[in-house]
Parts: sequence; C-alpha cells; structure tokens
Amino acid sequence: MSGSVRKFLVVVDKTPECKVAVRFAARRAQHTEGRMTLLCVAPPVDFTQWGGVEEIMTDEAHRDAEALVYEAAKAINELTGITPELIIEHGEAATSLMDLIRRDHDISILVLAAGTSKDGPGPLVKLFATKVQAIPVTIVPGNLSDAEVDEMA
Repeated sequence: MSGSVRKFLVVVDKTPECKVAVRFAARRAQHTEGRMTLLCVAPPVDFTQWGGVEEIMTDEAHRDAEALVYEAAKAINELTGITPELIIEHGEAATSLMDLIRRDHDISILVLAAGTSKDGPGPLVKLFATKVQAIPVTIVPGNLSDAEVDEMA
C-alpha cells in the first residue's frame, strides 16, 4: 500500500451477497475516510464460430458489467457520498482480480461477502481464504441486513 488512505476493493457481480459486500465496504470507507474501487468482470465469450456473433456477445457482456458496476456506484454515492473508481475487465474473475491487485498498489483491503447457498461461500472467498495471500481480506456474512451491516462497519 503506497498511500495512507485505505482503498477498499469490491468485486461486483450478480450474486445477492454482492450488495452486502458493497455496503460494508462503503460504510468502512466512509468511517475511515477511505476510497473505493469496484471491479466488475465480464465473463469470457466462448463462441468463435461466427466472429460477428462473438462480437455481439462480448458487447452484451460488457454492457451487463457496466450496468452492474454503475448500479453499485450509484448506491455507494447515495449512501455515503463517495464516488468509487470503476473498473471493468474481461475474462475470469479470479484472474482479473489478481491482476488488478498486482497493478494497483493503493488497494489495501479486499471485501468479499460469503455466499449463503449450500454450494459454499463462493469461489473468490474460497480462493482468498485458503490459497491467495496478496492483501488483507474482509469476508462479510452474505445474509446480513442493511442495518446489521451499518452497525458492524
């Protein structure tokens, strides 16, 4: 971490627990006068048979990622007044996340919310809780209410 201001990173996706991670990071950034970065990763398109169709699918995935990250940024700004940095990548979430952490030395904390389904906490939580030790990680229970997040953060 090169600066003294905390920079919280949240991965934005379509999971229900994502909103918990976004809110928690926003409140922590607000309380610590920190900054936020939102990363949304458009999944890779594996359709090479017709180039035009692949391009349309890639554009659609990018638009979906933009919509997700802008919605999260709007919620953060309305809640805290913070305007987060927005990053959209294309590829696999774990790879894109690791690349961003390597590139941006100002990121000090990754905030993830654990999934609540029977499938477990989620692939990024599993990865950062067991194998990757790149930066500090805060894992928030994915089933918290807004009031519980606000109290906890």
